[in-house]
Amino acid sequence: MKRQPPNSKPSIHAVDLFCGAGGLTKGFERSGIKTVMGIDIDSDCQYPYTANNDSEFVLKSVADVTGEEIRSAFSGSAYSVLAGCAPCQPFSTYSRGRPRDERWELIKQFQRLVTESLPNIVSMENVPLLKNTAIFTDFVNTLEQLGYHADYGTVCCSDFGVPQHRHRLVLLASRLGEIKLPQPSNIRNKKTVRAAISHMKKLEAGQQCSSDKLHLCSTLSELNLKRIKASNPGGTWRDWPKKLMAECHKKETGERYVSVYGRMEWDDISPAITTQFFGFGNGRFGHPSQDRAISLREGAILQSFPKSYKFTKSNEPILFKKIGKLIGNAVPIKLAEALGREIVAHTRAYST
Repeated sequence: MKRQPPNSKPSIHAVDLFCGAGGLTKGFERSGIKTVMGIDIDSDCQYPYTANNDSEFVLKSVADVTGEEIRSAFSGSAYSVLAGCAPCQPFSTYSRGRPRDERWELIKQFQRLVTESLPNIVSMENVPLLKNTAIFTDFVNTLEQLGYHADYGTVCCSDFGVPQHRHRLVLLASRLGEIKLPQPSNIRNKKTVRAAISHMKKLEAGQQCSSDKLHLCSTLSELNLKRIKASNPGGTWRDWPKKLMAECHKKETGERYVSVYGRMEWDDISPAITTQFFGFGNGRFGHPSQDRAISLREGAILQSFPKSYKFTKSNEPILFKKIGKLIGNAVPIKLAEALGREIVAHTRAYST
């Protein structure tokens, strides 16, 4: 660890494992942390990551990354951060009770790289249910055995300026000394759907904005167009005339599933943005007042990406599933920025 002159801002380099489209990297950048390398096995992540961030993208499975590669990336910095958000599907509510997913092992690979590279700071973000697993307990125990002070818990992203109802498990660990999670700064004045996307150009279902090709919404069938016209902001499909209801929802087994075919509310935060947010029937992703699902760009904004963030090359077609996955899987930039500010403040306390 290099000593910095008094009152200077220490140089902090990060490596972003499972970097995706770059949400965490961009948030760290805004807080003053330089991410020198992003690693992901999905080639679709490379363009948005490099087009929006001044960082190297490595197309590689984390299982094939060595501790020496990580240590080399940290060379020349005063402090180092190894951050990771492993794919969360294995730990989601939907996956409970299903056979063990091979992606569980990615947490083990993260743990291995921490052990081999010993960064000053470790940052993890994932779904809250991970906290209840043996694999997470083993991860924390390993950190403590390596001399890290760890703090972790479930945070509400809307407390940090993300305009959506998204809860995440966050961990910060430091070999420098005790470290704490960032404290909520925006509880009373949470950013609403109105504040986030009301300025966006009006669209009809299936239409694309001429000045922003990502402001594109999916088409609706004749039946679904009738359904969204009958939908109230914040309501459910139970508000519809019975003739519009799906047969499965009329059955006893289906009538409790009311979190689909819904409209957002202007003066509330949005539901959690999933990889399927572009479909009206996939959740409460109907626009608050327009008869369509939210657009890809609106979903990105609700994930706190800036409107200028690029997800695909200008000459490439827009593929809903591809872009939806990049956006839905991302670490919200505002959450990453809050974590980054906490890391910066923590390292400053140890740089004098």
